[in-house]
Amino acid sequence: MEKKDFMREAIRLSIENVTSGKGGPFAAVVVKDGKIIATGTNMVTSANDPTAHAEVTAIRNACQALGSFQLEGCELYTSCEPCPMCLGAIYWARPERVYFGNTKADAAKIGFDDQFIYEEIELPLKNRKLPQEQLLPEEALEAFRRWQAKDDKTLY
Repeated sequence: MEKKDFMREAIRLSIENVTSGKGGPFAAVVVKDGKIIATGTNMVTSANDPTAHAEVTAIRNACQALGSFQLEGCELYTSCEPCPMCLGAIYWARPERVYFGNTKADAAKIGFDDQFIYEEIELPLKNRKLPQEQLLPEEALEAFRRWQAKDDKTLY
């Protein structure tokens, strides 16, 4: 299969997802060694899970299939340019490359506009629309101190 075939599968799954009523018009495919190892569709409304975006679902499924928390040697094909949450998950999963179909501007035109998140991230905490306040920082640091001292930790 070629790149366009993998993207066509992501697009097909995104259309099927709309038709089935399971979620939004988004799907993703994870490929390793020229084969699809996992897929994911947007299941936000059917799973009652705001994190069940197509890319996150595909990453979870691929990591399960690989028995790893990273997508080493993998490519991700997604029907739409990833939102901020998915982009963060993609960077943490560390695939080698990402391909996308629709742009974030295309998504905004149909009501999936994430621009406010990009803008919020740039603001100081006190200016964000969602109030955020640090509490008990010294107590919270204890977990970090223990992690730092741990000899048998798995870095990621």
